[in-house]
Amino acid sequence: MEESKSFRATELGPLDRLERIMLKDTLALTGAEISANHLPAGQATPHVHSHKRNEEIYLFTGGKGRFWLDGTVLDVKEGSAVRVSPAGVRCVKADDHEALSYFCIQVDAGSLVQATRQDGVLSDVKPQW
Repeated sequence: MEESKSFRATELGPLDRLERIMLKDTLALTGAEISANHLPAGQATPHVHSHKRNEEIYLFTGGKGRFWLDGTVLDVKEGSAVRVSPAGVRCVKADDHEALSYFCIQVDAGSLVQATRQDGVLSDVKPQW
């Protein structure tokens, strides 16, 4: 892991070899919870759940599977993105014949007060690659 006053970096390794990594502590996150997840073929998340405050954004990075949301089943695959409100009841299952990898990002629902264009500040610093 590398870190300085303004960043912390880690290596997750190949996504198809991890089970679940929570990045809140690893990266010292202060505004979001992010997990990197991998479900072997046929496996589902261990619980059906909702949240009190946090919405979740799921970014599927490999494989295919199914996403159960309040009784609706969505087919998901590499490139799928899904946002779920806090009260939405959810779980994920990998395809019976193919594993599924994804990131889940949790943030306080309604907390986004500015986005990149309002928050970004251009710098005159030139990188020395």
